Amino acid sequence: MKVLIVGSGGREHALAWAFGRSPELEELHAAPGNPGIARLGDCHPVRADDAEGLLALARELDADLVVVGPETPLVAGVADHLRRGGVAVFGPSAAAARIEGSKTYAKEVMTAAGVATAAVLSVGRPPCVIKVDGLSAGKGVFVCRDGAELDAALRAVAALQGPLVLEELLDGEELSVFAVCDGSRAIALPAARDYSRAGDGDTGPNTGGMGSFSPVPRFGPADVEALVERIHRPVLRELALRGTPFVGVLYAGLMLTADGPRVLEFNCRFGDPETQAIVPRLNGDLLATLAAAAGGDLRGREAPQARGAAVTVALTAPDYPARGDSGTLITGVAEAEATGALVFHAGTARHGDTLVTNGGRILGVTGTGQTVGKARAQAYAAIDKISFKGMRYRNDIAAGIDE
Repeated sequence: MKVLIVGSGGREHALAWAFGRSPELEELHAAPGNPGIARLGDCHPVRADDAEGLLALARELDADLVVVGPETPLVAGVADHLRRGGVAVFGPSAAAARIEGSKTYAKEVMTAAGVATAAVLSVGRPPCVIKVDGLSAGKGVFVCRDGAELDAALRAVAALQGPLVLEELLDGEELSVFAVCDGSRAIALPAARDYSRAGDGDTGPNTGGMGSFSPVPRFGPADVEALVERIHRPVLRELALRGTPFVGVLYAGLMLTADGPRVLEFNCRFGDPETQAIVPRLNGDLLATLAAAAGGDLRGREAPQARGAAVTVALTAPDYPARGDSGTLITGVAEAEATGALVFHAGTARHGDTLVTNGGRILGVTGTGQTVGKARAQAYAAIDKISFKGMRYRNDIAAGIDE
């Protein structure tokens, strides 16, 4: 199978790594890719949002499958353009991707499907949550527990485009649950927990994600399957009824409240950095499963079995999420990989033979082990080998989780 991955981040590097383990893989390509993916396949200078360029590339490569990683091209309709051009795509249509592209629309779908979510408020009074209705790279959510946080959030969203959604503030533990969907059927993947705030102790602004771990205590395969049956499949049925069947990964961000799980948001793609902690645990052939979903038929496919544990820690630019960094020398990646950890490139570039920064989240370091505690220890030991000026990361990813 000739596969083209669309995107350039850590999620796409993790998928490329997983596909490389498939006996089905004949050739691996990425557009535009990154230096980590370039070690596994061929990268091509085509932007992820260049639908016409991607179609031309897929045809030139005679690609059997295109896997679209980021949400922005999916919401913009890149998958539709490729399908109209006769290319098999793993990723939803623009109409189905509205589940992430508009929080208002997602609320409408969940209400129709009978899926529990946070209540919408007519007036913003603390405690509450303010969300940008459209895409915001994980940085458009503001938790307001008091008047000062509400005022700061309103100032921040004033600079962002588009309408807002006001919601009740839910308390509990968060959980990320993913399902591979073929338009009517869903296969559950292992659950993960991510860390969205920039600082230790869940302080600071929201980010695209500072780390993740899998598995999550109390959420084994049977528990995750129950959540998919309760949450994902009703939404999948509702989207199909609307004439917008969902083909791709349907990702539910949940809050585990005292009254049961409530959906914080739906996303239309693999999570980042959750993917970096999930795929190293999977036995079986992820690529074959995604190809079956893209073909519209997951019958006979079972949920991938998972083993051990994985912990991912994001290494970021000094001022992330406010701004990224470019051109700063990165050292120690080979030494980190020599410890047995996986290092996924998220915001890097090559200047000749030199690896440099090129983004906000620069690298994702994933440790694996029989328990979350052992995986965490491996991840942080590997981080000690890596260096670039101003490198930042959270020290508390998966802290206290020993299972």
